[in-house]
Amino acid sequence: MRRYRLLFCALLLCFAGSASADIYDVTVNTSSIAGTAGSLDFNFNPGPLATQAASLQILNFSSNGTLAGSPALTGDGSGALPATLTFDNGTVYNDYFEGFRFGSILSFDVSLYGPALSSPDGVSTSGSAFAFSMFSDPAGTSPVLTSDTTDGFAYTVNVNLDGSTTQTNYSAQITAAPQTSVTPEPSLLLVTTGLTIALVGLRLRRRRAAKTLT
Repeated sequence: MRRYRLLFCALLLCFAGSASADIYDVTVNTSSIAGTAGSLDFNFNPGPLATQAASLQILNFSSNGTLAGSPALTGDGSGALPATLTFDNGTVYNDYFEGFRFGSILSFDVSLYGPALSSPDGVSTSGSAFAFSMFSDPAGTSPVLTSDTTDGFAYTVNVNLDGSTTQTNYSAQITAAPQTSVTPEPSLLLVTTGLTIALVGLRLRRRRAAKTLT
C-alpha cells in the first residue's frame, strides 16, 4: 500500500508542475526621450461586470534609465521595481506608478496567470486588462511614445473570457512577443513516473535484502 501512495504522490507532483502562464517579453526603445525626467505606470484591472480572478507579475525589469523617488501603489499590488511587481484583480483599480529618468532602453516580462486563464468559469461577463504607460513628466500627465490619445496607453494585454490573452501595441518603439508557455511533455511525465516506480522498487528490494541478512 505504501508503494502505491508514494507513486500517487509522485504523479500529483508531476501534474502540479504542468501549470502554465501567458508571458510576454516587452522591450522599449526610449532613446528619443533619453534624459527626460518622466514616469512609468503599470496597472491591472478587472472589467466593469462579473470578472473571474486573475493575477499578473512584472518580471525581469531592466533599463539603463534610473528609477526616481518612491513608488505609489494602489489596490491589490505589491513589490517595487526593479524587483517583481505582483497584481491581483480583486479591486477596481490596481496600479503601480513611479518616477523614472529615461535612458535609451527598458524591458520587462508580463506574466498572467490564475483561474481566469487556466480554468475559465463560463459565467463571467468581463475580462481583465493590463496597461503600461510612459510619461514625459514626473506627475504622469503627459503620455509619451504612444498613439493612444484617449488613455495614453503604450501597451496592453487583455485576459479574454475564454482564458486566452490578447496584446495591443500602441507604440512604434515597443517590441513585444509572447513566450512559449512551458509545460512538461507527455514523454517527460512518463519518464518521471518510470523513475519513481524504479526508485520505489529499489527501496523495497533493499528492505527485503536487509531483512534476509538479519
